Amino acid sequence: MTTREEAVRACLTLPFSYEDYPFEDTNWTVIRHLENRKIFAMVFQREGRIWVNVKAEPVSGDFWRQIYPAVVPAYHMNKQHWISIILDGSMEEEDILRLVQDSYDLTAPKKKVRGNPAPGTEQA
Repeated sequence: MTTREEAVRACLTLPFSYEDYPFEDTNWTVIRHLENRKIFAMVFQREGRIWVNVKAEPVSGDFWRQIYPAVVPAYHMNKQHWISIILDGSMEEEDILRLVQDSYDLTAPKKKVRGNPAPGTEQA
């Protein structure tokens, strides 16, 4: 995976996701959850390559940065919770897809718990 089209297409395979262009700069393709509109991937060109920003747990982000030089602290995002993947062909596609899936899961709508409400939360 090295092109914007491949990256966007891979992100859009996840359920209830959609492509958005919320900035005046059309270089940025944002992929969001339909249900909560949260961003789970940002695809853009920088330094002659396509980059993908994804959310990651801090420990996981550190791990991936140690394994692949193409994984760096996220450009233009919180460096503790987001990483950038530079699509330079050096990373296994399976690992890129895993990072996109992890980001999707981290930003997914929270599931409502069914059953009895917690004490003190009953509606009148």
